[in-house]
Order: sequence, then C-alpha cells, then structure tokens
Amino acid sequence: MKQTIILLTLFLFLCNHGSAQEKLSLTLGQAQEYALDHNRTLKNASLDIQKAEASRWSTLSTMLPQVNGAVDYANMMGYKLTMMGFDIAMPPYATFSLTTSISLSAAQVIGVQMQNIAAKMSDITLKQTEQQVSNQVKTLYFSALVMEETTVLLDSNLANMKKLLAHTENSVRVGILNQTDADQLAVQIVTVENTINSVKRSLEMIYNALRLQLGISVDTEIELTQQIDELVNVEKATSLLGVQFSSENNFNYQLLKSSVDLSKAQVNMKKWAYAPSLTAYHSYTKKEYFSDEPTMNMTPPNIIGLSLKVPIFSSASRYASLKAAQIDYEKQMNTLADAGEGLVIQHRQLCFNLSSALETYETQKKNIEVNQRIFEDISRKFENGMASSLEVTTAGSGLITAQSNYVQTLLNLVSAQIALEELLQNGN
Repeated sequence: MKQTIILLTLFLFLCNHGSAQEKLSLTLGQAQEYALDHNRTLKNASLDIQKAEASRWSTLSTMLPQVNGAVDYANMMGYKLTMMGFDIAMPPYATFSLTTSISLSAAQVIGVQMQNIAAKMSDITLKQTEQQVSNQVKTLYFSALVMEETTVLLDSNLANMKKLLAHTENSVRVGILNQTDADQLAVQIVTVENTINSVKRSLEMIYNALRLQLGISVDTEIELTQQIDELVNVEKATSLLGVQFSSENNFNYQLLKSSVDLSKAQVNMKKWAYAPSLTAYHSYTKKEYFSDEPTMNMTPPNIIGLSLKVPIFSSASRYASLKAAQIDYEKQMNTLADAGEGLVIQHRQLCFNLSSALETYETQKKNIEVNQRIFEDISRKFENGMASSLEVTTAGSGLITAQSNYVQTLLNLVSAQIALEELLQNGN
C-alpha cells in the first residue's frame, strides 16, 4: 500500500512537471526572440545560406589544383610480342599514376562572382524572413490581446444585460412591464453570448497561428504577459511619419538589385565565352611488372603539359546567347527602376494609411467612452421606469458596435504601423 502511494505521488509530480513545461509566458519582445530561435521557416532560410556557401566553394574549387590517383592491373595471359625475330615478354603489370591539373578560364572567375551574389541574396532573404516572422508574431500578439479585450468587454455587457433582464422579469411579475420587454432583452443576451463564443473561437485560431510562428506544439499553452495599453504607442507610431525613406534599405529592393548584378554577371560570362581557356597538368606514372623476364617499358614516368583551347567558330550561337543575356539585363534594370518608384509611392500610401488609422483610433476611443456613458445612463433610467426596453436594446447594440469599431480600429492601427516599419526597415 505504501509503495502504491509513493508511485502515485511520483506519477502526479511528473504529470504536473510535464504540464509546467508546456506553458510559455511571454512578453512581446520575448515572443519575437523565441520565434527567431525556433521558427522553422527561419531555420530553412539559415540552411539556404549554408547551401549557398557550399555552392560558392564548389565553384571556387574548380580554380584550384585537382589531384587524382589511379591504380590499374593488366594481364596478357602469357602473350609475347615478336619484334625483329625476338620474343619480348609481356608479363602481368600494375600501373600507379598520379595526375595534378589546374584549369583557368574567365567563366570560372565570373562563376565565383555569381555564387558570391547568390550568397549575398541568401543573407538578405534571411534578414527579410527574420523581419517578417517578427512582424507576424507582433501582429498575432496584438490580435490575441485585442480578442481577449473584446471578450472582457462583451462579458461586461452580458453581465449588465443579465442584471437588467432579472430586474425586467421582476417588473413583469408585478405587472409594471410587459413580457415583450423581457423577451427583447433575452434575445439580445443570446446574441451577445453567440458573439462571445465566436470571438473565443477566433482567439483560439490566433493562438494556433502564433504557436506555428513560435515553432511549438499545438498543446503548448501561451500566456501573454503584456496588455494592450503597454504596447500601443501613439507617439512612436506618429514618429514613423517623419522618418526619411530610402529604397536602398528595403529588402525587396536589395534582392532586385542583386538580381541585376546577376544579370550583369551573365552578360560578362557570355562575353568571355570568346576567350581562351588554359589547362596545365603533371602526370607521374610507375609500372610494376610481376615477372623477372626482360620486357620493354615505354611508359615515361613524368609528363608535363599545357592545353590552350581557343573558340573560333560557333555559327553565331555565342553572339545570340550574349544578345539574350543583354536583353535580360536591360529588363532587370527596368524592373529595378519601377521597383524604386513603386516603393516611394508605397511609402506615401502607407504614411497616409497610418495617419488615417491614428485619426480614426482617437475618434473611436472617444466614441466608445460616449456609448458606454449612454448605455449606463439608459440602464439607470430603465431601472427607474424612465426608459423603455427598446431604448436599452438600442443603447446596448450601439455600445457593442462602438466596441467592435474600436477593436477593428486598434488592429488597423497596429497593421498600418507594422507595414510602415517593415518598409522603412525600422525595428520592432
């Protein structure tokens, strides 16, 4: 019995310990840092950098000496070579050879340059992915807080309406009010309850999306330790409107610029297709005969050679390839110019969006306060018989609408701020 109690206690301890490990309490900054360490998309972007570095070294190694060794064995099954009346033995033999070579061409040099550009693009992509993941976490963190705040507001409205319904039902029983007054409030209560359930389902979807960004199990509980009031910074959002925009700082523009560099390198590679290529090599060979019979060995032990290949005629194929590469380069330049202009226009639009979001936020913040006072005033009058149930229902609906508008405005403000920060490369 004693052993059973000990085992049960140990089991409960392990269960509680396991449960404690499956909960994350995070501030916004901690959530962003956690995502940067565990997000799987980011891990793939990091692997792409390693892959690009490996490809660069693979191309670079073609310009370095190459050494190959070989061992061959041959047996002519007792055959003898007859030459000028003499029989020359052809015994079994093994050949040991070691060849060192080095090749150099303009295509190899440009190939290394192109791999360097590809590695740079992988690094830019990683930074861009880090920014996107960080912004996704920020958006989801705010969305979760807003939905939780919405639930609190609706629960408060529901409690007030249930209180009014109880008062109305008492008034109906004593004949002061009609049953329709109570029915109207009951319908509105059900509507609010349905809205609360819908918000809770949406909240769970947001948490699941946040779990995906954090790279954690769907069973892990997340606790957000900051409140909306701590994170909504109107002054910081307003200050973004005065930040000078530069296309050079934008990751998308940097990637396009690197693509232009790649196209230019392609043009240079096609030009150098007309240039010669040089190969130098040294070969050491040793033959070992497995017989004491005299034989003839005509294989030199050392050979040094140079090979120069000069392209002469290709039926204009090289010219056509060069022309196509030049056209692609020109197209990339046009795309880059359009992107630069487009980013300037996008910056202006995002500034307009943020300005509008700030103005709407201030308006809706006041609107929710006004509707809250109206609802409270109508509720007091209703309890004192000075207002109808229709007026209460209307005031309640107005408050819920004001709360919904405020919540949506808050999300719009955060989204507008994040979009402008991302364009400006301005930290989270």
